[in-house]
Amino acid sequence: MTVQIRPAALDDLNLICRLRLQRASWLAARGSDQWSTEASGLSIDYFAQVVDRALTGGETWIAEVNGEPAGTITVNDRADKQLWSDIELADSLIVHYLIVDLRFAGQGVGRTLLTHAAALTRARGRHWVRLDAWTTNSDLHAYYRRAGFHLARIAGPDSRSPSCALFERHIDSWPADDILVGAHSASLRMRPLARYPIVLPAFG
Repeated sequence: MTVQIRPAALDDLNLICRLRLQRASWLAARGSDQWSTEASGLSIDYFAQVVDRALTGGETWIAEVNGEPAGTITVNDRADKQLWSDIELADSLIVHYLIVDLRFAGQGVGRTLLTHAAALTRARGRHWVRLDAWTTNSDLHAYYRRAGFHLARIAGPDSRSPSCALFERHIDSWPADDILVGAHSASLRMRPLARYPIVLPAFG
C-alpha cells in the first residue's frame, strides 16, 4: 500500500471535520472522554474555525491511499505556552489534529504523516517533532510510543488543557531515507500564521 501526502485545500475542511467526528464517536464508544466538550474538548464548530485558519496558512496535509483520503495532520510552530517552553518551541514543529480514517487504521497512515512532520521540521532547520496528547488516553500514549516518541513530561497544574501528555521525537531518530521520502511526497509548503491558539492534537 502506498500513502501519498498532499497539501490540504480549503475545500478539505468538511472532510477533516468528518474525520474528527468519526474518530470522536469511536473514542466515545470505547469509554474515552477525548474531545468531549464535558472534558474541555473543542466543539466541532470551534475545531472547524481553527482548522480553517491552518488550511489558509498552508499548515495542513492530507494522506491518500489510491486517491482516497485516509488521514490528516496539521504541523506548525505554535502551541499553548503553558505546555512547551519558548526554548522548546524554538527548536521544534508541533503536530496537531493527527486523525486517520478508521477504514485505514493500522495500515501505517499515521506513521507516514508523522514522518512527513519530521521532513517539515528538518526543512525548517529544527530538530524536534513535538505534540501534546489527551492526558487520560493511555491507548493514544502507547500509539505515540510505538511510533518512536517518548513522553517528555505531563504538563503542570497551571495548564488548563485536557492534552497535557507531552511527547517528542528528535528528527535524527528517523531513518534518513524515510525523511527523504516524506520530503518528496508533497511540496514542503508551510507559511507562518499569526499566533492563533491551538488547543489539542488529534488521534492518529
